[in-house]
Amino acid sequence: MGNREMEELIPLVNRLQDAFSALGQSCLLELPQIAVVGGQSAGKSSVLENFVGRDFLPRGSGIVTRRPLVLQLITSKAEYAEFLHCKGKKFTDFDEVRHEIEAETDRVTGMNKGISSIPINLRVYSPHVLNLTLIDLPGITKVPVGDQPPDIEYQIREMIMQFITRENCLILAVTPANTDLANSDALKLAKEVDPQGEYVAH
Repeated sequence: MGNREMEELIPLVNRLQDAFSALGQSCLLELPQIAVVGGQSAGKSSVLENFVGRDFLPRGSGIVTRRPLVLQLITSKAEYAEFLHCKGKKFTDFDEVRHEIEAETDRVTGMNKGISSIPINLRVYSPHVLNLTLIDLPGITKVPVGDQPPDIEYQIREMIMQFITRENCLILAVTPANTDLANSDALKLAKEVDPQGEYVAH
């Protein structure tokens, strides 16, 4: 399939994904996705924002990403963002995008730093992006904080596995530069799924 055919296919698949998401179903027609995996404070947000060229992700201590963020990047002359749960609303201020991610996360997970596997679907249209689908997943953690359940590590691991075991998923394992790769939790998870490293970048 050539570049032109792929460019024509992407909007169609995006619309199908929206329709299935609205029905609470999974769409089997999926383009390759890149799942971004890493520990807390590993730098996942910076990596994702480099793809977009904008600061738009929540920051803070502890688990900041508490729901999967399915980020569809679409090449466009105009620059704006749309959420699946905000039908018809275009966001041109990326600070508002950050606030909306925080509000929508709290709406489903509550304020106690719990997590949910229900994704937030965000599209970013920009002349500075390539047509890609990226998935931001909660950072791998070992110790529950505050009101988090004692099995938070297991919950996050299971959520990550739901995405990275899909055949159409590439794994981007993010590890801080000052961390020995042999101790990278992200790479350990990736190697469980893909021992040969054929679908892993780090």
